[in-house]
Amino acid sequence: MRERTELEDRLGGVARLERELEDAVTLVELAEDEDDAEVEREAVNQLKALRTEAERRQVESLLSGEADGNDAYIEVHSGAGGTESQDWARMLFRMYTRWAERRGFKVEIIEESAGEEAGIKSATILVKGHNAYGWAKTESGVHRLVRISPFDSAARRHTSFASAWVYPVIDDKIEIDVKESDCRIDTYRSSGAGGQHVNTTDSAVRITHVPSGVVVACQGERSQHKNRATAWNMLRARLYELELEKQEAKANADAASKTDVGWGHQIRSYVLQPYQLVKDLRTGRTSGTPDDVLDGDLDDFMEASLAQRLSGRTVVVEDVE
Repeated sequence: MRERTELEDRLGGVARLERELEDAVTLVELAEDEDDAEVEREAVNQLKALRTEAERRQVESLLSGEADGNDAYIEVHSGAGGTESQDWARMLFRMYTRWAERRGFKVEIIEESAGEEAGIKSATILVKGHNAYGWAKTESGVHRLVRISPFDSAARRHTSFASAWVYPVIDDKIEIDVKESDCRIDTYRSSGAGGQHVNTTDSAVRITHVPSGVVVACQGERSQHKNRATAWNMLRARLYELELEKQEAKANADAASKTDVGWGHQIRSYVLQPYQLVKDLRTGRTSGTPDDVLDGDLDDFMEASLAQRLSGRTVVVEDVE
């Protein structure tokens, strides 16, 4: 049913574009016959709107990977820098939550580890929606923030790093064989605001896949059984994402950069001081309204990255200070 809905949406969208294009062409011919400037302007505006819609549809056509239509896990980790980076990780975590909500996706918090003073050390959300992974996969990498620190009494400018890693939820169409003998399973007490069962029982689960070194954790449920089942699903998804990376040379380079959340590995810079600018270092796409970007307005950056994958072109841009 999901595939049928997707196909109907795509075919219906193309048919609607064709009808509206014919109407716009007829309007242009009418304006020429009657020498009506107002009708001509209306026709031009319709054509511009159709071009924008066609470009959006073209970008969506890039989401043709095996798992692009699936739900997605988004992990956020703070880099070196203590409270500064942990607060930036919290901002990044909120940005992806707001992006998902803007697109009408459902969001579930799977795991969240609070920072010592502020922010978070790490967190994982599950984003449920059509093509959630296809869109969000472009966000994997290190993100850099430049701002006047709210934690510095001298009001100095600070640079902070946090990483986001995205991998798909594995459905029944994709088979991933994970041997339990290759895994180490640990249980621990959940961290959170407290309450019945929370922080009183070892309900949180952490699974380490020894051969690959992949570690996943879940503490979103009160039941250890439910957390264990979710953690296994997350592990299968992570291992599948690793296989996808091995198949793409670019993805291999991205995977190598995951070893260091810091200088030289960032995919995007967010500058709040001394000026306002967000710049994607892969595509060259920029935004002069970082507040909107941090509130989840990410579609332009995602579309540019998807289009770059199709063309295979690389963009050399200078990093922002």
